Amino acid sequence: MSLGSERIEMIRIALQLRFAPLELVVTDDSHLHATHAGARTGRGHYHVRLVSAAFKDMLLIHRHRAIYDALGGLMATDIHALAIDARAPGEA
Repeated sequence: MSLGSERIEMIRIALQLRFAPLELVVTDDSHLHATHAGARTGRGHYHVRLVSAAFKDMLLIHRHRAIYDALGGLMATDIHALAIDARAPGEA
């Protein structure tokens, strides 16, 4: 298992435990940022699409904060950048 796939699995587990998602897709976009200064740290660039009832009536900023909180230390050790698409069920 590669470092990128290990990180994806750690991200998936953390988000599944916190949000019981109806949909969860985590992609590693690090290859798109290979020349980016932040890539030199060895941490990755990821995209998360997460649909969860936990986001119902929650402002977008609070959804993002909840995801950062769920990922905890991974944000400091493994994730350089995180693109987030967080929705409640039924949102387009």
